[in-house]
Amino acid sequence: MDIQHLFTSDFSEMIVRFVICLFFNWFIIDRLYYRKSRRRDFYFTFLLTSIAIFFLVFFMIFGLDKLGGKTSMGIGIGLFGIFSIMRYRTDAMPVREMTYLFVIISLSVVNAIASSATLAEIIVTDIIVILAIWITETRLKIEHSKLIQYDRIELVKPERREELIADIENRLGLHVVNIEIGAIDLLRDMAMLRVTYKPEKGEISGSVSNKIKLRNQDLAENL
Repeated sequence: MDIQHLFTSDFSEMIVRFVICLFFNWFIIDRLYYRKSRRRDFYFTFLLTSIAIFFLVFFMIFGLDKLGGKTSMGIGIGLFGIFSIMRYRTDAMPVREMTYLFVIISLSVVNAIASSATLAEIIVTDIIVILAIWITETRLKIEHSKLIQYDRIELVKPERREELIADIENRLGLHVVNIEIGAIDLLRDMAMLRVTYKPEKGEISGSVSNKIKLRNQDLAENL
């Protein structure tokens, strides 16, 4: 094994870019995302996704160069599109988590393929992204909401809105801020409601809308 071959200029540049990429992605995941959500599963996903995509993209571009192929913006955009639209076949990912995944993928691809950019330019780009996330996280309040399959369809009438709010607050123990009425099933006397509520102190912020079926007979099991 040729040890000197491992530390060529291309390999050294890759290591430097990887360290920069990993640091900024870790900062986004640990200091901006995890502090609010406390979702360890997405922490795991984001961090490992950023590492895997960086190496995959870098060595794909590096291999094309070695084979005499010409890397172009089209290749970069194509790779970016493939990884950005990937989805998991388990539970649907909430919008906030999907946004963070999109950002992590973007930074990993940018750090891996921006061979014409200097390290300073890459760092400035990463910092701009972090500032944008920090501003939106601190300035915008994430709404807490739940999707409810509601059984008392007679209360969805506009003139009985106050009774609807009171019933939801009594059955769920939430301080309701707003209720949006969605689909209504007159055959089964059911309605879909999106209930926006004020969280209790100490409740972790998140963007997952829990789906709850409200029926008098199974209320205890669903709460």
